Amino acid sequence: MLGLALAYLRDRALTTLLNVLLLALAVATLAILLLFSSQVGNRFERDAAGVDLVVGAKGSPLQLILSSLYQIDAPTGNIPLESLQFLRRNRAVAQAIPLALGDQFQGYRIVGTEPAYAHLYGATLAEGAMFAGPQQAVIGAEVARATGIGLGQRFVGSHGLAEGGTGHDHAPFMAVGILRPTGTVVDRLILVDVPSVWDAHGIEHEGADAAHEEHDAHSNHAAGCGMEPEITAILIKYRSAFGAVSVPGLINRQTDLQAAVPAVETTRLLSLLGAGVDGARIFAWLLAGTGGLSIFVALLQAANAREGDLALLRVMGATRLQLFGTIVLEAVLIAIAGCAIGLAVGHGVLALAIGTFDTLREVGISAWLLHPGELAIVAAVLGIALLAALVPAIRVLRTDLAVTLARAR
Repeated sequence: MLGLALAYLRDRALTTLLNVLLLALAVATLAILLLFSSQVGNRFERDAAGVDLVVGAKGSPLQLILSSLYQIDAPTGNIPLESLQFLRRNRAVAQAIPLALGDQFQGYRIVGTEPAYAHLYGATLAEGAMFAGPQQAVIGAEVARATGIGLGQRFVGSHGLAEGGTGHDHAPFMAVGILRPTGTVVDRLILVDVPSVWDAHGIEHEGADAAHEEHDAHSNHAAGCGMEPEITAILIKYRSAFGAVSVPGLINRQTDLQAAVPAVETTRLLSLLGAGVDGARIFAWLLAGTGGLSIFVALLQAANAREGDLALLRVMGATRLQLFGTIVLEAVLIAIAGCAIGLAVGHGVLALAIGTFDTLREVGISAWLLHPGELAIVAAVLGIALLAALVPAIRVLRTDLAVTLARAR
């Protein structure tokens, strides 16, 4: 049956190719949507774990969450350093971790923070030690892999969060530690202490004198800056459930700061993305349905055209079941080819998009992870192909041998 089915498919190669491409397009679209939505949802959930509240400058709460928690947007601004001590004095706050943003190295953000930030995501050192002084940096696993930075290597951060920008040549960093992969946002970051970020921008701060003695050029750069030491955001973890009631209200009503709840903003973001994903998913299933209809029409026409051939095969000893199976096998072969090409195209297009768009890379989407849902897509497309083949196959099954041979003669 397999040889006969392949021969029939080769006989109408153009129609077969078009049906395969139609199904491949539908499978590729569904695979891309599945990989994108599942990985974004999982990544957002992991990156927000352990953070109850994000405090930053006034502006969009969603932008504050994206920039400070997921590291994929521009910050809403800076806030006074005193805000950190103000929140740490609040009894409802168990932990307050500062973040100072503004620089990057080869597109990977340099985050001024404390070692507690790495511990928040369960990050452990694969090599070296945690940063403990000026211009010392701990490198995330993905950053180390992509840039090739090793222990003891010096590198210069550039101003701005997008690749490029003016380099802070006066304040190079030295890698003192490499983190193990965590599957979280930390993998894509370079962690330094907050004063190192101020030093890179020439901002005078308490305790800067000792560092300036080691970096004369830096000292000269800092002298004329005149900016105050600030931070970008604070990640808050509550001591108890009472913190969720009291702290956000206190910040939003009685200070010039903004408090954003990650769970609320992430849910809002995923709902916005979900509407677009659902629309594209419906379109993809329509494509798959169209592919099935095309297979149905092609097989029905082929069955009509081959009535004489199939009757002759019956005379030569082929059973009704074998002819039925040949028609079904044609549809299955088309569906298998469409699924194989579609999955390969889907993963390839996603890889190309990740290489082209920085935002997808910053979110941490991987093009080559397999999702169990892809098996469901393949099963559904095979089911559509089988349904499309059913009517033509039954028609062949019910063909009257004598009438067909008489008509063919």
